[in-house]
Amino acid sequence: MKIAIILGTRPEILKMSPIIRECEKQGIDYYILHTGQHYSYEMDKIFFEQLKLPQPKYNLNVGSGKHGAQTAKMLAAIEEVLITDRPDIVLVQGDTNTVIAGVLAASKLQIKIGHVEAGLRSFDRTMPEETNRIIADHISDYLFVSTETSKKHLLNEGIPPGKNLRYRKYGCRCSLP
Repeated sequence: MKIAIILGTRPEILKMSPIIRECEKQGIDYYILHTGQHYSYEMDKIFFEQLKLPQPKYNLNVGSGKHGAQTAKMLAAIEEVLITDRPDIVLVQGDTNTVIAGVLAASKLQIKIGHVEAGLRSFDRTMPEETNRIIADHISDYLFVSTETSKKHLLNEGIPPGKNLRYRKYGCRCSLP
């Protein structure tokens, strides 16, 4: 199994680091695709250095911009990488433009998607992040929730429990098929 870990922001680097470490520990074939949504040293490289993470195989250097333009750049570039590398699964975390671009690209290419921190909700649809969360959860094949409340949100939205909904407390290993 080949895994593409798509990230692009400081929180994603931090929260995906245990998964990256587990991939390394288990000898899983994976790579990091960094969109460059956060790109300053203080918001990006310092975390790779301090957490002793491998450098991304791809860095798209998208930078900042309006939601639509930024997401469109990411979507097009992620799609090209996924067509070339053809991973079995894409892992994303959270609710950023990186996440929405990653799940859209993978979904359209029929690549399985795992969403880490699925089911988080603010219930404020004026927040772009809330839209990203909802879409990512409904498109993803594997939903990794960190709380029972998150699991309930997904079930209340009609996501069936059989949709590989997995409850894992932080620090525990996430299992994939």
